[in-house]
Amino acid sequence: VQVIETGGGLVQAGGSLRLSCAPSGRTVLSMYDMGWFRRAPGKERELVAAISRGGRLYYIDSVKGRFTISRNNFKNTVYLQMNSLESEDTAVYYCAAKDGSDLLGAYTYWGQGTQVTVGS
Repeated sequence: VQVIETGGGLVQAGGSLRLSCAPSGRTVLSMYDMGWFRRAPGKERELVAAISRGGRLYYIDSVKGRFTISRNNFKNTVYLQMNSLESEDTAVYYCAAKDGSDLLGAYTYWGQGTQVTVGS
């Protein structure tokens, strides 16, 4: 399973970005739990948002009410809509996929990441 993230960039604080995650091959993302992770400079990687195959959602507290994870199975794509961006959201964002039933378990398949930079 290989996934590719797009949509990163530079945005001013308070602005919005939408990240997309799509497979590079014939992988059907609806068969997997999907997550968006980020790694900020000097910090450990953290799970920001996740969506299960059945649509169950998870968000880290710091993004609740600002970020929305969704999947479009027809387009075979997972999204992360990020609104009201803050400088603390600056990080490399990674899309990841996993098998199994534990939405917060170990993710197996990873993209290369896309940089999100929020200017103050």
